[in-house]
Amino acid sequence: MTGAGNSALLSIRHLRKEYRPGQPVLKDISLDIDARGLTAIIGPSGTGKSTLIRCINRLVDPTAGEMLFEGRDLAKLAGAELRAARRRIGMVFQEYNLVERLSVIENVLTGRLGYVPAWRAFLRKFPAADVARAFDLIDAVGLDESFATRRADKLSGGQRQRVGIARALMQAPALILADEPTSSLDPKTSVEIMELMAKMGAERGVPIIVNIHNVELARRYASRIIGMTGGEVVYDGPPEGLADAHLKHIYGGEEFL
Repeated sequence: MTGAGNSALLSIRHLRKEYRPGQPVLKDISLDIDARGLTAIIGPSGTGKSTLIRCINRLVDPTAGEMLFEGRDLAKLAGAELRAARRRIGMVFQEYNLVERLSVIENVLTGRLGYVPAWRAFLRKFPAADVARAFDLIDAVGLDESFATRRADKLSGGQRQRVGIARALMQAPALILADEPTSSLDPKTSVEIMELMAKMGAERGVPIIVNIHNVELARRYASRIIGMTGGEVVYDGPPEGLADAHLKHIYGGEEFL
């Protein structure tokens, strides 16, 4: 699915990341991400999945290559330009990254921090339209109205991740990145969270890139699977095309199967 050219929302070209000189974690990654659908990145631990996600939103600076997003190379942005680009990229984290002492509604509203003046954010004086939208999103992710005033540290893992998804959507993003969003959750909750992300992305027309260990969840909810091993892409295609031979290559042997 590379080579989509200008039609892609995100075009990654020859992306390389080295934490230590001469030891690349990402080796010459080139991908195009369309403006729709859920893309799952699978692969063993240490193969560069999280690094790829974190390079896209510049939590990690790439060593080389370009990442064209809405006409700008994310790899070259800094300061105000980088902050403006990040407003358009929502992030869902493995460990939720909520502000524990704040309420659910306040955590969701932090998704608007890039859009309101600093004094408003400091005083928690968000526009009425933002507050109304935050309540709508809390409902949309499956939490009833009573959760709005509940502190984040009083929530279960699944409830926290629902708040994280609502916060990402609150940014009105063009793209959502999710870094191992189910790895801290039990199997039933993991299914619910993947189902929710796929549903929210489809309903709102927001493409989602998910880094995930669970191959069956990837097959069930993704429209596209990218398999990585050793810092390289070794499979890129539909879930139904992912065969045992691919999985052996990705995960390194029969034991995985």
